[in-house]
Amino acid sequence: MAHRIATRPPTHPGEILREDILPALNMPVMAAAKRLGISRQTLHRILACTLGITPAMALRLGKFCANEPELWLNLQQSHDLWHAEQDMVEELAMIQTAKAPLKPSPPAHNPVPPVSPGQRSTRPP
Repeated sequence: MAHRIATRPPTHPGEILREDILPALNMPVMAAAKRLGISRQTLHRILACTLGITPAMALRLGKFCANEPELWLNLQQSHDLWHAEQDMVEELAMIQTAKAPLKPSPPAHNPVPPVSPGQRSTRPP
């Protein structure tokens, strides 16, 4: 597992919607909620960073913002993973990493020596 050194959590996708996207579109929450096909309360919870982005919401946001749903899911996953790691620091420190034994190297390939003129080849035709 790679260590995440960041001292602050990744940005919640709701913060990006609240601080960047809706202001750039000059769109009120009610209008955005209507376009997304969700309730105003649901959108408010996302904007307040108290509700995560589900795959269905990622599809809606991808269509609404003309980008990919994976962007929204990756933002949410990064945020969630950082918080989970912070909550589990002591527990994770107690888990030993499993290491598979090294496999022996395959024997070196010994090519058939070249045939001298007048010598018969032992290679199959």
